Amino acid sequence: MGMTAVEKVLARTSGRASVRPGEVVHPVPDFIMIHDGLVRAAKRELDALGIDRLASPEKVIMVTDHEVLYGSARAAEFGAINRNAAKSWGVGRFFDVGRGGHGHLFPMESGMLLPGMFYFDNDRHSTNAGAIGAFGFRMGAEISRVLATGTNWVSVPKSVRISLRGKLKPHVYARDIGFYLARLIKAGELDLDLDYRVVEFAGDIDQFGLSERTALCNSPTELGAYGVFFAPSQALLAFAAERAQQSFTPIYADPDAQYEREVAVDIEDLEPQVVRPGGIQTSVDVSEAVGPQIGHAFLGACGSGMYEDFVTAAAFLKGRRVPDHVRLFIAPGTESSTRRMSAEGLLDVFMQAGAILLPAGCGPCNDAVVGPLHDGEVSISTASNSNAGRFGSKKAQLYLGSPATVAASAVAGAIVDPRTAVRESA
Repeated sequence: MGMTAVEKVLARTSGRASVRPGEVVHPVPDFIMIHDGLVRAAKRELDALGIDRLASPEKVIMVTDHEVLYGSARAAEFGAINRNAAKSWGVGRFFDVGRGGHGHLFPMESGMLLPGMFYFDNDRHSTNAGAIGAFGFRMGAEISRVLATGTNWVSVPKSVRISLRGKLKPHVYARDIGFYLARLIKAGELDLDLDYRVVEFAGDIDQFGLSERTALCNSPTELGAYGVFFAPSQALLAFAAERAQQSFTPIYADPDAQYEREVAVDIEDLEPQVVRPGGIQTSVDVSEAVGPQIGHAFLGACGSGMYEDFVTAAAFLKGRRVPDHVRLFIAPGTESSTRRMSAEGLLDVFMQAGAILLPAGCGPCNDAVVGPLHDGEVSISTASNSNAGRFGSKKAQLYLGSPATVAASAVAGAIVDPRTAVRESA
């Protein structure tokens, strides 16, 4: 009996010939990632146990991405603790403010995270690793155990396979697919349980580059998925090889791999989607959501924060300016993207449009440590979810859309169909 791609990863890193769902293994990761918000707790826990040396400090990547701008004394304290922890632990790969960007994006972009790799992460959006054909496993607060011992037990997750059929129409994007799938699953139209499962995408996926695959990896996380995986295309392998900081071996599922469920979804006639307040399962066709006036918009976060996402958004903003009642925040996913956007004129497009540029990282998506909303305000963004309180006030109304839908709506001052906006600007 064959194995899925993720089962192969866990078998390799656990020193096993094969693994099956439900088995407990102790995989040795290619690297370990810890984000800024959890370093203090991990350091305190290890200090209390008398552990002052990490098992494999050379494997540890520390990232400042959740709270990049120090808007409070608390944030400054956390920053100082993180820098001291990196020094005392002997962590060489510490990407502090201005050094890397979003931890779920820049390792893929820079060639640190490569096809076939496995890593432990404290944050759940490690599912993004599947975009490049790797597997990131969320440990939460138990990341301290991994830091101390170099591994932790893992129950091999079940896998489900979603085959996408057809080619997207103009101005419909991979982010729209993710929202659409969430709606179908929550409504029971797709008989899938994603809780502690790996979602493997198949079918007509060669049309998607890294940024689009990243967007598709992001949404299943909100439904409980512990992993998402794309078999790397030839184009993606070339991208990885050009940037690789070490050798790598891509992985693919065996032809006779076993999945808990296999479903097919037609995307040929998909419309742009808008997620309403209350979670990504509330998505509807954009034609059902147009109209509400907005006062806040945000482009970025780990689902739509890559360079290509901003190229898409800039096409709707070029030569236009957002109305005075709209605050438009831009948070590039990586420092490299910021530099490229500057060199190629995209930052000028955003500045001329009246946008507010933030440093690379999570931006408002991290519980609105920057760019919060007040009671009754309405926002549309590319954030990871639209749950109440995500952007500050629980009485604010949060909508989500693709970079195209968000940019078009920011210019209009209200939620609009990006296809209509394109026709009007022609």
